[in-house]
Amino acid sequence: MSQFRTEHDSMGDVQVPAQAYYGAQTQRAVENFPVSGWTLCPDLIHAMGLVKWAAGVANRDLKKLTGTGKNPLSDQQVEALLAAAKEVAAGKFDAEFPIDVFQTGSGTSSNMNVNEVISNRAIEIMKGDRFDQKKPIHPNDHVNMGQSTNDTFPTAIHVAVALSIHRKLLPALQKFFDVLTEKAKAWDKIIKIGRTHLADATPLRLGQEFGGFARQLQLSLDRAHKAIKPVLELPVGGTAVGTGINTHPDFAKQTCAALAKETGLGFFEAENHFEANAQRDGLVECHGQLRAIATTLFNVANNIRWLGSGPRCGFYEVMLPDRQPGSSIMPGKVNPVMCESLMQVAARVIGNDQTVAFSGATGGQFQLNIMMPVMGQTTLESVQLLAQGTTAFVDLCAVDMEANVEACEASVEQSLAMVTSLNPYVGYEKASALAKEAFKSGQTIRELCREQNILPEDQLTKALDPWSMTEPQA
Repeated sequence: MSQFRTEHDSMGDVQVPAQAYYGAQTQRAVENFPVSGWTLCPDLIHAMGLVKWAAGVANRDLKKLTGTGKNPLSDQQVEALLAAAKEVAAGKFDAEFPIDVFQTGSGTSSNMNVNEVISNRAIEIMKGDRFDQKKPIHPNDHVNMGQSTNDTFPTAIHVAVALSIHRKLLPALQKFFDVLTEKAKAWDKIIKIGRTHLADATPLRLGQEFGGFARQLQLSLDRAHKAIKPVLELPVGGTAVGTGINTHPDFAKQTCAALAKETGLGFFEAENHFEANAQRDGLVECHGQLRAIATTLFNVANNIRWLGSGPRCGFYEVMLPDRQPGSSIMPGKVNPVMCESLMQVAARVIGNDQTVAFSGATGGQFQLNIMMPVMGQTTLESVQLLAQGTTAFVDLCAVDMEANVEACEASVEQSLAMVTSLNPYVGYEKASALAKEAFKSGQTIRELCREQNILPEDQLTKALDPWSMTEPQA
């Protein structure tokens, strides 16, 4: 059997791998874009299949596929088309999408890739010959009916991003928030020294510190919800330039309704199809929220890394679980590897935001943005990295963190910032002088105050009670 078959498109004959479900236009793109070896991520492929299914449902219900136009389909053929699209959406044909990310800027190559795969698979479902050049279920006439790449590809990007955030990122952030909240409650009675500018500050409770981290994750959850909102508005129905040429007036509304019902997310038709086709501002806004989440994750992971530093010559107020040997030369050394992994994830996402913002700002001329494949791929990469990086950090580090009560409490009495609570009794200037003298002599604030009889013992005990310093006083 030959390794190739001959397919035909408007530019002539093309040699296609013999058993491939894709056809001539896909093969041309494979040959034209040998750039990175990176194909579209599965989430985007699945979303394209889902959009084709929803468009097919709309065209079925509007009697367009079975109407009196050119090459109408039978009811059975329509159902085969829908079934094939659902199979693509379910990931059954991921290997049939070989086109490089860095392709035509509208995503036309990938749109035709999915049209060809659905067409040939639908023909196969009907027990026909999927290599039949007559294409009884045609990739353009039927699968792509009422559509242009210019509206369906960005629609697929929006669907993929919204679903990925909803299904992957939100659960990961929620789990992290829950774990930090649990730690904050469990460690609420542990007093430690605060630090500002990496210098000793007034005492606080370890639970309060982790409560702050938990609040950061709660805000990240809010931002993830906000990230979904700008991609719920879908360009589908605008076709080539936003006019909706070759599309039924109700096609967009019904396609969006099918997507909303299938996914449980509130997808809706674009208010203005000229804006929706031409600009990717919503995707830029979405990724901006992902960048904010990344900065939070970096900050929390880095703070936990500092708190776990040691074990003898660092802070070591939190004990991180050992995951792997930390050095090829220093026996017994263990590093905060999960913190560092998540910090690198955050760095990548922050860099990705520049790619998305630049593409949104510079790639849109007149009725089309020509940076869509890289924008979609980059945004989905960010979601995937944030979700998986967070999950790994929570499961392999955060859950098993333990408080080092002894280390936390040992530093409190030694802190010169304890003098802050003496301000109401002796004033700022006197308190400052005491701090400097204590540092020079090596004494604690309490020892120096007793030596100089700064306050009666009962007042001194009350003033230098570290617990009272962790809350406002009436």
